[in-house]
Amino acid sequence: MDRRSLLRATVAGAGGLALPFTAWPAAYAAPAQNATGPYGALQSADANGIRLPAGFTSQVVARSRQAVPGTSYVWHDAPDGGAVIPNGTGWIYVSNSEVSSSAGGGASRIVFNASGQVTGASRILSGTNQNCAGGKTPWNTWLSCEEVSLGRVYETYPLGGTAVVRPAMGRFKHEAAAADPVRQVVYLTEDETDGKFYRFIPTTWGNLSAGRLQVFRAGSATSGSFTWADVPDPDGSPTATRNQVSGAKSFNGGEGCHYANNTVWFTTKGDNRVWQVNLANNTYELAYDDSLVSSGTAPLTGVDNVTGTASGDLYVAEDGGTMDICLITPDDKISVFLRVTGQGSSEITGPAFTPAGNRLYFSSQRGTSGASSGGITYCVTGPFR
Repeated sequence: MDRRSLLRATVAGAGGLALPFTAWPAAYAAPAQNATGPYGALQSADANGIRLPAGFTSQVVARSRQAVPGTSYVWHDAPDGGAVIPNGTGWIYVSNSEVSSSAGGGASRIVFNASGQVTGASRILSGTNQNCAGGKTPWNTWLSCEEVSLGRVYETYPLGGTAVVRPAMGRFKHEAAAADPVRQVVYLTEDETDGKFYRFIPTTWGNLSAGRLQVFRAGSATSGSFTWADVPDPDGSPTATRNQVSGAKSFNGGEGCHYANNTVWFTTKGDNRVWQVNLANNTYELAYDDSLVSSGTAPLTGVDNVTGTASGDLYVAEDGGTMDICLITPDDKISVFLRVTGQGSSEITGPAFTPAGNRLYFSSQRGTSGASSGGITYCVTGPFR
């Protein structure tokens, strides 16, 4: 019996008995279909213009070109990829700035105490270009990725320290990163129409200064088996990394990336898909495809950043669409978790949960103005499962 049949038989044949949430991420049966969300219908827009399920509330944490409340630090333009880093007394939210170096590209942080109050804010990376997404590491650093030709990965230190470029991780149009502590690798997406999916194998886990860059090899289908192959020249010049290995599978505009429980998910904006790579058995498949929703209107378009929770739920942000964050449950149901209204010329970026799982941070990159200077960073609090 395959994974799909096993999951369905377990749920259907046990009179409502379901697998524990912690076991679900490895048992996704793709692709997800429309359903009522676990938190119910969206309510009317709140004072911040955000539609949320009952019991959830939002607040504005920071606005571009304004001092972060309670600090003198001016929040950066075009907030993009983000993550939450625990610091022992609370947590830090890190955020990239998707503008050029001359306009202040790089990354910043906001420090919170255990009650969620802001206690500080500062710059952690400067002088870089179009820092789009990235990913946090198990040793509590933030990988900030440049989304430009021959872009680089910078390892930043939200808990203190000077950012360092990591050229061994390849030079290409970087998007997101996701660390896999089991296999001791970092997965990387590439934002090109014929972009590739990569993994970086550090020579020493916890030290990204040296290692091997590999590319995902598979057929042209949307599911099947895969292998990895070394990229001969991670420097990407004169031949781009995506063109160096025969049989490397192309993905149309790689975006967000998330690892959990022997599975890595990543999104591709060119075809509105969420891909699922099952690392335990070396197979891949679709977790979501807007063209394969069997009934109703596809809720998720313009797929972008992605994150997950301990319950196994995936949260996928929209670049455009109807400015939603959509939720994909482990039993392959997709619904809209929240919607930002009145900001049709923006995109949702940087979703990330606190360690306790009761707060979700994210940004509207261009806010109500539609300009990079109009970015707004939010926090949603509520009874997340």
